[in-house]
Amino acid sequence: MNVIRAKTAGFCMGVSLALQTLDSTLHEKNRICTLGPIIHNPQVLAAYEAQGVVCVRDASQLRFGDRVIIRAHGLPLQDEAAARARGAIVVDATCPRVKKAQLSIARATRHGASLLLFGEAEHPEVRGLISYTHATAHVFSNREELEPLCFGTRPHCVLASQTTQDCNTFIQLERILRARFPDLVVLSTICDATSSRQEEARAIAANVDVMVVVGGRQSGNTRRLVDVAALSGIETFLVESADELDAKKFLQKTRVGLTAGASTPKSLIDATELWLTSL
Repeated sequence: MNVIRAKTAGFCMGVSLALQTLDSTLHEKNRICTLGPIIHNPQVLAAYEAQGVVCVRDASQLRFGDRVIIRAHGLPLQDEAAARARGAIVVDATCPRVKKAQLSIARATRHGASLLLFGEAEHPEVRGLISYTHATAHVFSNREELEPLCFGTRPHCVLASQTTQDCNTFIQLERILRARFPDLVVLSTICDATSSRQEEARAIAANVDVMVVVGGRQSGNTRRLVDVAALSGIETFLVESADELDAKKFLQKTRVGLTAGASTPKSLIDATELWLTSL
């Protein structure tokens, strides 16, 4: 099997920095916690759990003196405040791109503008982004959810996006909104690495028979890579490891594309590539 592997597959800068921050605390005597999964990859999370890192669901589970790492996706302001109120030592490992988006939203809405945010309402990054809004915030994940927000009088609106959303879709949504709101303020909050990863996935998918995307199923950017590849009309598989692949699915296939989400370790991508090349 001829495998075309994406050069952009694997850890992004934000994930690498967050894990480096967590690694730097592992030698400390304090209990090390993350408030929610630090990244969306089950194998990575299991490895840190084995080293004693505790993933807590909310700040009420923190103890005085715990060192709590803010996840790469960021954290709602109220959750960070709650962690500090519990006496925890807070270490911010928010991806710099996410932090930039948070601060951009805060500045753009400080005089009362409404935020229109393209993203997944229940995603932790989105919950963090809207916590920085000074006025009302409306989250939508597609054009159908956007339409009801386009009616009525909204003289001051700000459009932003979850950092891992599809860039092409965002541009289309921006055109729709500009037709309704000529004074619309648009923030460029989609990460450059996300855009590059999606463009490479499109290019590879256009030249192979089948596509494999490696990454956690809870990872939004990984799921969007699957969507991008599938739009090329080829069968696309999302797996968390090579163990999930079925050789029967690759019969009569000669070229396979391989990419991975921003939270996927190189070891898992390498193992998947080895499995595919052995067919």
